This record gives sequence, structure tokens and C-alpha cells, in this order.
Amino acid sequence: MTNALTIDVEEYFHATAFSSAVPPERWADLPMRAGEATRRLLDLLASRGIRATFFVLGWVAERDPGLVRAIREAGHEVASHGYGHRPIRGDGRGDGRGDGRKDGRKEFIEDTDRSKKLIEDLIGEPVKGYRATTFSIVRETLWALDVLAEMGFAYDSSIFPIRHDRYGIPDAPRFPHRHSSGLIEVPPGTARVLGQNVPIAGGGYFRLFPPSFTRWGIRRVNEKEKMPVVFYVHPWEVDPDQPRLPAGRLTRIRHYRNLDRTEERLSDLLETFRFGTIGEMLEQLAPQSMEPCSSLRPPHLDPLPQERKREASYISSLSPVTGERARVRGSIA
Repeated sequence: MTNALTIDVEEYFHATAFSSAVPPERWADLPMRAGEATRRLLDLLASRGIRATFFVLGWVAERDPGLVRAIREAGHEVASHGYGHRPIRGDGRGDGRGDGRKDGRKEFIEDTDRSKKLIEDLIGEPVKGYRATTFSIVRETLWALDVLAEMGFAYDSSIFPIRHDRYGIPDAPRFPHRHSSGLIEVPPGTARVLGQNVPIAGGGYFRLFPPSFTRWGIRRVNEKEKMPVVFYVHPWEVDPDQPRLPAGRLTRIRHYRNLDRTEERLSDLLETFRFGTIGEMLEQLAPQSMEPCSSLRPPHLDPLPQERKREASYISSLSPVTGERARVRGSIA
């Protein structure tokens, strides 16, 4: 079973929790550290013979283009994390031509298009994957999936099927599925515990939970549910010497806890489970012939067979993702 290893390439000061203390106009005054940390991750992956999907922030790509080229030259997939690390906001009901302050569509299109074009110019090939800042495609911003499809993306990995104070759609499907627009949604990994979705996907959960819990969760999904897990990590999580920024107690715990242990934990995880790119992960899914549903409005869902009917409240028209090797490889690779 090949799980997907994903890396969100951003700076330590880009975390949304620091947005008040470190607004965008101050970013240029802070030392950049993502390049060195990302190259350390590249070395780790090379030593294991593993390819991953790197969701690169356009702001970082613009300032360190050599890093983006190095990622691609090492054989990894390069995807977009947007440009300015702005969470998606608004109801998206505008047409993208107004000021965009209420509907959020104009800002989202401009930010995403800027990142996509920048990265494509650097790697010389289409960018097919997207992940929103802070997993900010939630119920109110599901309109963004249609926009991504219109922009030529093949898949998105922004909907976290959990309860959280900042993001998440707890009753969304836990495994890859196809939106009515044709876009494939690839959710971060969760395990079912006492009837609830519990995150096992990485990030702060990987640092805060015991390593044994992460291993248990991935093994349970792989062996009992026969499905892969999407795992994620940030370069700043393997950089324990990063400057400390002003923040409240909860933010400090979420951001700084166990930074000195992340790289070792990740190395052990890569030895225990099989990982690859999102494209490689999608190739192994069983073929499905069902076409996407056409209705965009009322709530409806056709999840993968492994998902339960409890997920039928997810607000979007979705269908199972096809696992046909040629079709998936052509749209993702």
C-alpha cells in the first residue's frame, strides 16, 4: 500500500496563527529558513528512495527559485500552495470581476493564478495539484473547487474531514473522491476512533501525538480499510532552531512542541510504511466507472465504497475517483 507523503513548503512565519503578530508586510524583514530545511528533507527522501508531493508557496518560490527546480530535478511532484498564504474566505458568489471583498473569489483567483504560473515557469510543466492555506476549503468555501477545476488543476488536498477550530468538514469523505467539476479531492489522513474522525495526517498531530499512535492509525487504515493515507509535514517542523515569534500559549504549543524530534520521527515513519507522490497513491485505487454527479447545489454525495452513508451530508456533488492507471497518470503526472 503506497501512502502519499506531502510537504507544504512555507516559512515558519507563514503559519496563520502568527498572522497578527507577523503580517505580510513584515515577512521580508525576517530570515528565510525554508530552503535549508527543505533541502534537508530532500536529502532524507533521497536516502530512502522516496518521491513526494511538494505543495510550494508562491512567495517562497519567487524568492528561492532554485529550491523549486531542485525539488523537481530530484524527481518529486511540485504542486501549488497558493502565493501569499491567505486562507480562502467568502461565499464566492461574485463573478471575480468586482472588488472581491465580500465573495473572496477575485482574491482567490489572483492568488492561485499567480502561484500556478510562477511555479510552471520554474519547472516547465503544468501544475496539477493544489492545497489551500490552513486547509481553508470548508463548507462555506466549497465554491473554490469549481474555480480550481476551471484553472486546470487535476486534484485538491484541502478538505480535512475533522472537527477543528480553524478548518475541517467533519462529515466529508475520508478518502479520495471526485467532485462534480471533475476535480479529485485527496483528503489528509484520518482514522475512525469511537465514531469520530481522528487526524493521523502529520503536522502538529504528528508532533503532539505519540509516534505509536501515528503508526497505529496508518496501519489501521492500510490494513483494515485497505486504503492509503495522505501524510503532510512542513520544512519548519524539522527546524528546531527557528526564531521564536510572539504568540499565545496554545499557538506556541501547536507550533513549537517537539520540533527537535520531528525529523527523527519522520525518518522512522518512512522506514515503517511505503510512501510516494499523490499521483502514485491514486494509481493503486480500484477502477470505478461512475461519472461525477451534475448537480452543484443541494447536498449530495457518492463516496468511495469504503465510506459510510453517514457522509451523505457533505455539501457538494461528488463521485468515486477512478483508479484507471492511464487516466489518473495522465491527469496528475
